[in-house]
Amino acid sequence: MSVPSFPAGARAYQRTATFGVDDTPEALRKAHTTKPGVWGRIVVESGALELRVDGRGSQVLAPGTDGVIEPEVPHEVTPLDGARFYVEFLRVEGPA
Repeated sequence: MSVPSFPAGARAYQRTATFGVDDTPEALRKAHTTKPGVWGRIVVESGALELRVDGRGSQVLAPGTDGVIEPEVPHEVTPLDGARFYVEFLRVEGPA
């Protein structure tokens, strides 16, 4: 699966709690998108997670291999055995 890069100037501004196999919200397990201009970084702390992205296919993420989600692109995750992960949200800040 081809993985896009974050745009220059993208900065993290929020993150979710850490989720596991038993407490991953149902909303993350089915197709959903980020808001316009918002990128997502899926960070796996332990175990593995399957990421499926419309138009790109699927990828198994593990510690050290982050998932990159482009704005408004449908995606979903399936936590695999031992998965612990969180999602960090990034955006490019405009001039002050």
